[in-house]
Amino acid sequence: MDILTTDEMARADQLTIAAGTPGFKLMRAAGRAVADVAGELAEEGAILVVAGRGNNGGDGFVAAAELAAQGRDVSVILLCDRATLKGDAALAAKGWKGEVLPCDPSLIGQPALIIDALFGAGLNRPVKGDPLIMIDAINAAGVPVLAVDLPSGINGDSGGVMGGAIRATETVTFFRPKPGHLLVPGRVHCGRLRVIDIGIDEDVLAEIRPQTFENNPDLWADAFPVPKINSHKFSRGHAVIVSGDIASTGAARLSARAALRGGAGLVTVASPRDALAVNAAALTAVMVRPVDTAAEFAALIGGKVSACVIGPGAGVGERTRMFVEAILAARRHAVLDADALTSFADAPERLFDLIKASPESGVVLTPHEGEFSRIFSKVDEKHPAVSKLERVRLAAQESGAIVLLKGPDTVVASPDGRATIAANAPPWLATAGSGDVLAGVIGALLAQGVPAYEAACIGVWMHGEAGSEAGPGLIAEDLTEVLPAVFRRLYDQLGIQY
Repeated sequence: MDILTTDEMARADQLTIAAGTPGFKLMRAAGRAVADVAGELAEEGAILVVAGRGNNGGDGFVAAAELAAQGRDVSVILLCDRATLKGDAALAAKGWKGEVLPCDPSLIGQPALIIDALFGAGLNRPVKGDPLIMIDAINAAGVPVLAVDLPSGINGDSGGVMGGAIRATETVTFFRPKPGHLLVPGRVHCGRLRVIDIGIDEDVLAEIRPQTFENNPDLWADAFPVPKINSHKFSRGHAVIVSGDIASTGAARLSARAALRGGAGLVTVASPRDALAVNAAALTAVMVRPVDTAAEFAALIGGKVSACVIGPGAGVGERTRMFVEAILAARRHAVLDADALTSFADAPERLFDLIKASPESGVVLTPHEGEFSRIFSKVDEKHPAVSKLERVRLAAQESGAIVLLKGPDTVVASPDGRATIAANAPPWLATAGSGDVLAGVIGALLAQGVPAYEAACIGVWMHGEAGSEAGPGLIAEDLTEVLPAVFRRLYDQLGIQY
């Protein structure tokens, strides 16, 4: 699904209104949708609407009037003087025939549900004063909260908390989600998210041309690799995973097994000789080759090798840098993770120049937050206040690679501006070795000829699904074992016979 920034959502409203749909009609539809959800969340008992001065407050007034018409016990607290309301919000307030209570936290009481209609997605400055006191009081009330559009205090574009923010049970938004719904901490504050149609024509997307998407199969189904009846192991690609020394071999083996499970026809671990016996003893279908020098590595990948994964347990230093240079010189698709990134922390431009010198190679960089800060320190220095989404976009442009910044809200961005946000990662993926498995799955997809951006997006989605399939208590080794179940569900979803 497309994700619209706050400016893009405002543009969607403007285009819809310009095409003949009155703005108040959209507000009425939004408020009625909020009332419907409120009725589901609180089948009985009092409902309190806390409204602000803008259109978000207007949605709240419509919801209040709709609920009152259904015979519900509804109260409204207004953040400002009713006489100061303007435009559609003022029209909505006229439709509310009940009392409007002043902005007094002591009036919240213990309703069955609070509807948060204080601030919408357009909030662009920290909340303070009476609004912040009201937000804190709503959170302290200990009752379910339904947020209109976004929990008040959450930045719609970054997901950041603007001084203080509502912790909602559910959030209702309209037409399309915004980045702040999926990016942490906004995603946590939203609770369950519902996206509701209020009459905005999807044709507006052709003019807006959004570049941000929720990461799911609708986005990349056409690129997903499906073996044909006449496929063989060589046609499914050969992935090479670089191992570290004898004390650091486990990460590479996790990546290698994930690459095999991810669909690569052949997988080889390039192992230092001192770790050869350890790797060979622990691997069966994965091949192991002795490789100590950059020349030996270049010879290995100079054959029928489709993709390389380097970084998990590879070691930080010149050996890893030379192996990365050999991969890029050979124009091989590559996943550069962990130590491969840190090895260039003192000279990231050296890495970026190598990537840009071979644009036909699909290169995916997969840092976690610490590695990102090391390799993209200039991005953070030049743009200290931008969102995670924009940081990753800027990093992709600077490096010329697909950049994947891991986390509960993993973002993948391409140098051309496309970006996805993942929303399917369970919390138990936060365990040692999880990222090594992700690198291996992406390497498998690259080996099968999937373009780098799509390979990164597919890998992230499958990684999240595998985490949910394995469930609480998972360790990284479990992820590869549940991938077949993830494949089967995805095949069913895409209508693929197996």
